[in-house]
Amino acid sequence: MKFTIAALSSLCATVLAASGSDYNYNELTGPLNWYSLDPKNNAACAHSKFQSPINIDTHHISHVPAGALSIDIPDTNGTLFKNKGTTLEVDLPYGTLTAGNSSYTLAQFHFHTPSEHRVNSQYFPLEVHFVFQTPAGSTAVVGFLFELSESNECFSPFQSLFRHVPQIAQPGSSTTTGPLDFDALANFLESHAVYQYLGSLTTPPCTEGVKWFVSEGYLPLDVRSYNLLKKVIKFNARYTQNHPGGENLLMHESQAMAQ
Repeated sequence: MKFTIAALSSLCATVLAASGSDYNYNELTGPLNWYSLDPKNNAACAHSKFQSPINIDTHHISHVPAGALSIDIPDTNGTLFKNKGTTLEVDLPYGTLTAGNSSYTLAQFHFHTPSEHRVNSQYFPLEVHFVFQTPAGSTAVVGFLFELSESNECFSPFQSLFRHVPQIAQPGSSTTTGPLDFDALANFLESHAVYQYLGSLTTPPCTEGVKWFVSEGYLPLDVRSYNLLKKVIKFNARYTQNHPGGENLLMHESQAMAQ
């Protein structure tokens, strides 16, 4: 009997009927089945060959030339910090990313635990994604990986932000942050090499054509903040995809089952 992705997805259609396009990281609403939740809109999750996240092979991935990438995020006295159920997100609709001759506007930043990207197969306890867009709809994401600090440090402004996590422990809840200063983060980005590749959103609809910039340096994270985050976020990392341009893993499995 031959199987296709569409046929495989129909096996759980009854269960998914009540879910609509809702997604998470568990069982039938997790990454392996995102396509089935909304085959029309989530087609890229199962068919695109430029999907994210990836395992960053430092010997083969390109780097951003020195000085060609910068972020400018103004200080804020407070902004919305919310629990979306699938991640914790900070709404910050200002700030810019300059990448060569292109300029993008910040929309929000959010967190994944454990990290979605790996570096030479090594994963990290936390990753933050700053999502930028152009008026025409092009998307660029700047990612930073966190490493647990042996001296129990936490990089600014995340330490003050993470103190608010217990206030938004329940999905759908929100709070207002205190002051946030992103100067140290901007300086960190400019002082470290940056990996770059063309990929996708790491959540449905898995839209491809996203420009990814992942800092080579690691931000320190204190154990207390990490424990607060993983208790609330739990697990929200999409599985590692094939290298950019390689066959979509779901398509590969569908074809393997058909043989």
